[in-house]
Amino acid sequence: MLALAAPALVVLAAEPLYLLVDTAVVGNLGTVALGGLAVGGGLLAWAAALLNFLAYGTTARAARRAGAGDRAGAVAEGVQATWLALALGLAVLVLFQLLAGPLTRLLAGGAGPVAAAGEDWLRVASLGAPLLLVSLAGNGWLRGVQELRRPVRYVLAGSLASLVLCPLLVHPAGLGLVGSAVANVAGQALTAGLFVRALLREGVPRRPRPAALRAQLVIGRDLLLRAAVLQLSFLVATGVVARAGTAELGAHQIAVQFFFFLALVLDAYAIAAQTLVGQALGAGRPDAARDTARRVTRWGLGTGALVAVLLLALRPVVLPLFTDDPAVLAQAAVAWWFLAGLQPLAGVVFALDGVLMGAGDVGYLRTVTVAAALVGFLPLSLLAVPLGWGLAGVWTGLTLFVALRLVAVLLRVAGDRWLSAPDTVTA
Repeated sequence: MLALAAPALVVLAAEPLYLLVDTAVVGNLGTVALGGLAVGGGLLAWAAALLNFLAYGTTARAARRAGAGDRAGAVAEGVQATWLALALGLAVLVLFQLLAGPLTRLLAGGAGPVAAAGEDWLRVASLGAPLLLVSLAGNGWLRGVQELRRPVRYVLAGSLASLVLCPLLVHPAGLGLVGSAVANVAGQALTAGLFVRALLREGVPRRPRPAALRAQLVIGRDLLLRAAVLQLSFLVATGVVARAGTAELGAHQIAVQFFFFLALVLDAYAIAAQTLVGQALGAGRPDAARDTARRVTRWGLGTGALVAVLLLALRPVVLPLFTDDPAVLAQAAVAWWFLAGLQPLAGVVFALDGVLMGAGDVGYLRTVTVAAALVGFLPLSLLAVPLGWGLAGVWTGLTLFVALRLVAVLLRVAGDRWLSAPDTVTA
């Protein structure tokens, strides 16, 4: 478990860690730039998370094939996922180039400096969309065959390139917020190139196969709907906070980037569980899959509790790194309590999400996520401004969303139906 989780942790944490540094660099440009990053970055993150099935769906399918002793078939899943990533990435690029202005104005609550800054950032950063999705597909097939060290090298290379370029382009080069976007694209180009090279060296057939692409879209359908509802909830929350005030939006950007960063850190156990469960069920060993579920639950809970303690202890040191605006700091302190309290719950939820994805039980995860968003996250977010709850109302909705999912996945894993979920590897 730890042998798989440790390299997965590095891969998962690299991009959000860069985004935290990016937020700190941009935060020193002022509140408008920070708000623009929140708006433009939120839209790009929405697209990437929406299409994250390219990683998770590919891992599940490749792990099943690897567990059955078919490594070439597992790598072939990566080839088809890469073709799919290129097609979807180009579609995302065109969409953002055409609609960057209306989308950023919609999210920012109307035209103004924040919307204009977000539009400028998004037009440049969206050039990296196909590259980002290719990297997701590469991570997926390599996880499925239990090769997690190569993704560490590839992702770190790109993230370090962005990390060096970002402060240089933003400040000394004088590009400001746009420099952040250029640094983002440069790092993504390096990472995607390394993943493509690894795939080509495997020597499997490289042409797209329509039947295999359709089969990948079957598992992707449920994961796509699940991700769409999840990202819509976060976009609505950002839009609500933007209407509450610039200070609230800046504070929300800081807190939500920490939430995404920590979610991916905790998701390292989910990656390990997904790989182990997929290979166990592919080899016909359901007892091993159930044992993985028990172990990953304990690790997720313990790690989440430790993260919560660290967040509370380090709050006075961490928040001033991102802004010196007293109003933003005051609002960020409110969100911080929710952020810390969520971690033990999220540690278990994310870990068991990985168990059910590895089992191919993505239909259940789709239903649970949609229901929790419609009952918890979205209603409380939309009511936050008219009822005067502000940032606290939005984060209360997020807490209820995670709690509802926790109950649902615990009940599912306690039973047996997930062990006999339909095999999604059919082509």
